[in-house]
Amino acid sequence: MISEQLETIKEQLLAEINGAERVNQIGQIRAKAFGKSGSISALSKGMRDLSPEERPKFGAMINELKKVIEESLSLKEGELEEIELKNKLESEQVDITEPSNIREIGALHPIADVIDRLTDICVDMGFSVVEGPEIESDYYNFEAMNIPKNHPSRDMQDTFFITDEILLRSHTSAVQAREMETRKPPFKIICPGKTYRNDSDATHSPIFHQIEGLVIDENISMADLKSMLTILMRRLYGNDTKIRFRPSFFPFTEPSIEVDVSCPSCHGKGCKICKGSGMLELLGAGIVNPKVLEMSGIDSKKYRGFAFGFGLDRTAMILNSINNIRNFYRNDIRFLEQMK
Repeated sequence: MISEQLETIKEQLLAEINGAERVNQIGQIRAKAFGKSGSISALSKGMRDLSPEERPKFGAMINELKKVIEESLSLKEGELEEIELKNKLESEQVDITEPSNIREIGALHPIADVIDRLTDICVDMGFSVVEGPEIESDYYNFEAMNIPKNHPSRDMQDTFFITDEILLRSHTSAVQAREMETRKPPFKIICPGKTYRNDSDATHSPIFHQIEGLVIDENISMADLKSMLTILMRRLYGNDTKIRFRPSFFPFTEPSIEVDVSCPSCHGKGCKICKGSGMLELLGAGIVNPKVLEMSGIDSKKYRGFAFGFGLDRTAMILNSINNIRNFYRNDIRFLEQMK
């Protein structure tokens, strides 16, 4: 009687399993068999009504039934999952030959683009890229650059001081000072990064970006500097760019020069960007002052060097014909979309 009951339950469950067409039906059959009110669960509860002699035999028969049903459920479930996955892949197949919907394409921020372009050019010319802290000491920002306290040239840079000795760096020359203390000549480095000065108008921002370069080696001359800057400017602005060198003054270079380039917008004819002059003042440079080398522990009798530096924001303004530096920092999507 008991064995017949077990066989009947077994046949019913196997028939339902074999007839299942969806994965969720397997879950329903499993609940019907092993749930709280399931047919096999009811058999297990009925064991308490049996005599102690009958229970072991009946228990073994129930366990065998459980094993058969569970194996059948798992096997069928796997088959149905495979069928459903295959059907899903076929129904959701994408035709890669169909044209895609138009998507918005982003672009680098103009300043980031200029940093990347100049860095690539300088790396091609053998420079290494270095970085340094934006919160700097007075020593590295000024004194190591031959600008002692109370030096008149400090007035050229309206600096953000945190304390008497700590400040927001006003130029990336501080990175050069740090590198000269730790590197052994010869070396060629560039230092791109943020700088800070208390200055704000259409062409100046309290936060701006600079890139400065430094080359230290034996027998360095002004001819090396002019040759390198000529190549750099023409790779950045075009081979037809005219370059003009003018004498200038910087405490950390001697002699010092300023470099002008022909306006890339009008090609030297005169326009609003160059204020009709046809030329744009772009950067400062010069032969590193021997005093700066000695303060950094470099033998100025054996080694010489040249340095150059310019504002990346101004460069981005020139290349993109932008007349107000504030546009870089407003995050106006209409402005940024024009950079694509």
